[in-house]
Amino acid sequence: MPAQPPLGPVDSSKVPRFAGFATFARLPRIDQVTRADVAVVGVPFDSGVSYRPGARFGPAALREASRLLRPYHPELDISPFAAAQVVDAGDIAVNPFHIGKAIDTLQAEAEALSSDGTKLVAVGGDHTIALPLLRVAASNHGPVALLHFDAHLDTWDTYFGEPYTHGTPFRRAVEEGILDTSAVCHVGTRGPLYGQHDLAEDRRLGFGIVTSGDVMRRGVTETVDALRQRIGDRPLYISVDIDVLDPAHAPGTGTPEAGGMTSRELLEILRGLAGTNLIGADVVELAPAYDHAEITAIAASHVAYDLVSLLALGVKQ
Repeated sequence: MPAQPPLGPVDSSKVPRFAGFATFARLPRIDQVTRADVAVVGVPFDSGVSYRPGARFGPAALREASRLLRPYHPELDISPFAAAQVVDAGDIAVNPFHIGKAIDTLQAEAEALSSDGTKLVAVGGDHTIALPLLRVAASNHGPVALLHFDAHLDTWDTYFGEPYTHGTPFRRAVEEGILDTSAVCHVGTRGPLYGQHDLAEDRRLGFGIVTSGDVMRRGVTETVDALRQRIGDRPLYISVDIDVLDPAHAPGTGTPEAGGMTSRELLEILRGLAGTNLIGADVVELAPAYDHAEITAIAASHVAYDLVSLLALGVKQ
């Protein structure tokens, strides 16, 4: 028998975009299909933040902003929801009072969701969630390459003596051996640090750095070429902190830094990664209480759409 075609989004010519269930891009829920190639899953957790809270409401805001997404991606020349079965897997309910328990729950739930080969795009939530997601990716693929889009390094050791926060996930990931340290890079970093030792420690962990200033000076094409050369054909995980964007493009986040990338630069860099071996991704740190007219939520929803589209390209190929 021929394979069942993917169940796609609600038809906006029959149900207005502002009506109906607020799943990501109006896609079917995971319980409405028998299989899923790609699942968008929310992680409403922000107990690991060091400054402004509120990212626990990010998944709901991103879904609401995604209502206007359409089914064909012209830049990548793909209809991602026709090329792959993409679903909304709802939210993973994690403990808001205990970071360790929240990490354990997220890891277990992500393992269950991906056990049949489903690729995950997690929407947060603060950046603490990247660590358990990377653990799951590495358990399925071995140590993974990482492109980390962020204003900050997130390789600090502790905050207030705590090893698991939104500023520490990638140091823990290196220590646990779940990253391929020959193929890890920050993109879009900027702003003041605690001292030169932050950069020295980051280099020691194996990270390359492409600052937001580098992107501005080199341009998108040269930046993409450098990133592709670094990651090669390794299994790739992409983690996007929405504060990689300038506050003019993403005010709704917990730790904004001036001088960031534009939303156009970020999306064009992601599109330039078509054909890489992408195996999972996240979009984090959307804090809608600080947003204006859904500026940040709209940007984050488009980032998630591009990540889903990249994964759908892999399914199609």
